[in-house]
Amino acid sequence: MAPSPRLTLYHYPSCGYCQRVFRVLDQLGLDIERLNIDEDASALADLVKARGRRTVPVLRIEGADGQSTWMPESQDIIAYLRANVVA
Repeated sequence: MAPSPRLTLYHYPSCGYCQRVFRVLDQLGLDIERLNIDEDASALADLVKARGRRTVPVLRIEGADGQSTWMPESQDIIAYLRANVVA
């Protein structure tokens, strides 16, 4: 069985689309790393370097091989979480 990917959600608190993702995380009982780009300059820099913009929410999916996939769009993130992640 392959190890689960490491998940990190880039967000800021007043983002309505981020709140959607938070609700689903709570519904599914998932506790993943959350990086607030308004409070964490390093997280913001990483996001902008990877995506070329600061738009959130973005889910970073880091595989066992160290490769990262950056998934924007709240609905895509929610669909991914529901289909692929078990608490």
